[in-house]
Amino acid sequence: MKTIKTNKRSLAGRFLAGTLILIGTAGFAQKNPAKSTKDSEAVRPYHISVSQEALTELRQRINATRWPDKETVGDQSQGVKLEQIQKLAAYWGTDYDWRKAEAKLNSLPQFVTNIDGLDIQFIHIRSKHKNAMPLIITHGWPGSVFELLKVVGPLTDPTAYGGRAEDAFDLVLPSMPGYGFSEKPKGTGWGPDHIGQAWDVLMKRLGYKKYVSQGGDWGSVIADAMARQAPEGLLGIHVNMPATVPTEIAQALKNGAPAPAGLTTKEKAAYTSLNKLYTKGGGYAGMMVTRPQTLGYGLTDSPVALASFFLDKFNEWTYSGGNAEKSLTKDEMLDDISLYWLTNTAASSAQLYWENNTNNFNAGEQRTAEIKIPVAVTVFPGEIYQAPKSWTERSYKNLIYFNEVKKGGHFASWEEPQLFAEELRAAFRSLR
Repeated sequence: MKTIKTNKRSLAGRFLAGTLILIGTAGFAQKNPAKSTKDSEAVRPYHISVSQEALTELRQRINATRWPDKETVGDQSQGVKLEQIQKLAAYWGTDYDWRKAEAKLNSLPQFVTNIDGLDIQFIHIRSKHKNAMPLIITHGWPGSVFELLKVVGPLTDPTAYGGRAEDAFDLVLPSMPGYGFSEKPKGTGWGPDHIGQAWDVLMKRLGYKKYVSQGGDWGSVIADAMARQAPEGLLGIHVNMPATVPTEIAQALKNGAPAPAGLTTKEKAAYTSLNKLYTKGGGYAGMMVTRPQTLGYGLTDSPVALASFFLDKFNEWTYSGGNAEKSLTKDEMLDDISLYWLTNTAASSAQLYWENNTNNFNAGEQRTAEIKIPVAVTVFPGEIYQAPKSWTERSYKNLIYFNEVKKGGHFASWEEPQLFAEELRAAFRSLR
C-alpha cells in the first residue's frame, strides 16, 4: 500500500482533490429481499422499519453521555460549543421522534436493486407531467437522501411551485454504497468512478435511455466522474460544488504561499477560503482519508460523538453565520444524524474518503479537462468556497450554464429547495 503522508496540508490537499474536487443492519426489516443471483438485478419495493429496541437503546446512550469540560474559548475555533451540543442532545434523547422521519421516507416510492454485488436503495418518483426529464441526484457527507426530500415536489411537480410543466423531472435519489439503507461494501473499490458507473446502470435499469445527473459535495465528485465516463444517454451534469481550482493555485495552496499576483477580487476571495480550509478546516477529512476505521469506533459507539462531528460541519457549511439552526431545524439535522446512527454507517461512509485518497491535488484540473459533455454550475454564497466564473470556464470546457445566487450554502437543496429547483430547471432547459 502506498505510504500516506500525514502533514496537515497534504491531508487537506487530498480532501480537496476528491471534492473539488443496510440492508441487513440490526433493527431493520427489508421487504422482498433478493433470493438468488438470477433475481438480484430486479428492482424491488423497499420499506423502512426500525425496531423499537434500537430507538430505546439510542435514547439510553444519549442520556448516558460522559461530557468533556467546556471549551476554553468564546468562539467555535475549538469546535462545537458544549452548550449547543448539550441542548441538541437533550432534545434528541427526549422529544425527537424518528418515526416521523421514517414516515417521510416511507411516503415516497422506495426500491432496492443489486448492482455489482451490492444492494443499492433508492427513491424513485415519476412526474405526472409528460416528457419529464430523468434526473439522478447524489447526496454528500454528512448528508443523506434527507437533504434532498424538500426538492421532490418542486422538481417533479413544478406547476405547483411556480414553474412550468415542461420543466418537470423524474427523480432518482440513491443512497451511496455504505450510506443510509444501501449495502456496505465488504471490500475496496467503491470509489466515485465505480459509483458513477453504477448510477448509469441504475438509470438504464429503470428504463431511462437519456438522463442528467446532479450533485453537491460527494455528489459533485460523482457527477464529474459520470461526465468523464460519458456513458451513452448522459446528456449533461449540474454541480453546486464544482472542481475548479487551477493547477497553479493548487500548488500555491499546497506550499502555503500567499495568493498569487494578478488574481481578480473573486479569485482572491476563493483563494482565501481555500487557504482557510487548508489550515483550519480540513482535519475531519484528513482523519477519514487516512484512518476511517479508527474514527469509526468512537462515532459508532457514541451518538453524541456522531452528532457533534456532524453539527460542526452543519454550523460551518450552512449559510447561517455559524449557527446551523438558522438554516436547518433540529429535527432536520437529527433525521440525518439518526439515519447514520441507526444504519451504523459512520465508519462505512467515511471509507469513501479513504477510497478517494489516491487522487493528488494537481489532478483536479486535469480530470475536469477530460469532461466533454455539457456542464452547468450554480455557486451558493455559503459554499466552502465560491468558485469564480473564470476558474469554472477554465475547468469545464463545455460550460453551458453558470449562475451565482444570493442565499444558500453547502447543503443547497436542504437549505433553499425552491431556489435549488429553479436553478436545475434553468440549468437543464437547453438539454431537453
